[in-house]
Amino acid sequence: MKKEELAQLQTYLRNTFGSPTVEVRPQPKKQDMAEVFIKGEFIATLYREEDEGEVSYQFQMAILDVDLEGS
Repeated sequence: MKKEELAQLQTYLRNTFGSPTVEVRPQPKKQDMAEVFIKGEFIATLYREEDEGEVSYQFQMAILDVDLEGS
């Protein structure tokens, strides 16, 4: 993904989650993938998909059962 695209996604996610600490970083080994961090902690992957000229993004976040303990 291009820098401009990453910046747009980061702004979108910051607004959506209401958190200025969201960071979208490129994944160096894959050009169609980025990683999402909040307060420096990895939380999700973000994939760019293009189909018939339409671009979309897939946000994938895993939540482990141990993460739910104490919630």
